[in-house]
Amino acid sequence: MSKAMELIVAGYVKAKSRRALSDLLSHRQRVLAELEAVTGINPAKAAEAVRDELSIIEAGIEELKPPPGSLPENEYS
Repeated sequence: MSKAMELIVAGYVKAKSRRALSDLLSHRQRVLAELEAVTGINPAKAAEAVRDELSIIEAGIEELKPPPGSLPENEYS
């Protein structure tokens, strides 16, 4: 897994910035889609790295979810 991505996500979680995590998630999803559309080379290793980063980002977003039954916070704080 990407240590750099872990540190970035940890910073966003500490700052409680769901918007930044959502933006990062969207970006990485676009990168993955572009990698999967590549022809002529085998982008499997790069795609695997991006999938690992996506799981890190998703875990960070999960950490910021309010507990069940509580009032939801602003999604883009």
